[in-house]
Amino acid sequence: MGKAVLSKLRNIDLVVAGFVLGVLIVYTFYAVIMRYFVGQPVHWGEEFQLLCMVIIVFLGAGAGFRTGSHVAIDFLVELFPWKLQKAIVLIIYILSILIMVYFFIQSSAFVRQMFVTGRITNILRIPFFLIYSAFPLGCLLVIINYTIATYSRYIKPGSREAD
Repeated sequence: MGKAVLSKLRNIDLVVAGFVLGVLIVYTFYAVIMRYFVGQPVHWGEEFQLLCMVIIVFLGAGAGFRTGSHVAIDFLVELFPWKLQKAIVLIIYILSILIMVYFFIQSSAFVRQMFVTGRITNILRIPFFLIYSAFPLGCLLVIINYTIATYSRYIKPGSREAD
């Protein structure tokens, strides 16, 4: 039972991003009907779409790193011997993590600024710090998931035999 709960918790970002994507699709269909068939455009739609897109992008990024779903052009790296592949991947990993840490620090400062200033959206009155807090959270998820994926594929003993 413990592994099942842990597995569900590991995929919470994917579940939330998928749910929000479904909500966004339903809302978009609703907005098209309201605008073109009823003649009553939804005035709060842009803010709602912004919220949905930020959540989808930043929560989905962590899930993409965990599942290896991001686009990668790795055929050149795969031409090298396994030990050199590991070295290249680890260099890329370190650079990526440093960039994500930088983004985390900068986005956390931005979220703090939105919190302190109390900025809210014009129509729905949603605090901007809530919307943009998905960015540092997404950075943390990318760091965690990329670390786990890199470890399990390239570092863990028995991950692949040496050439």
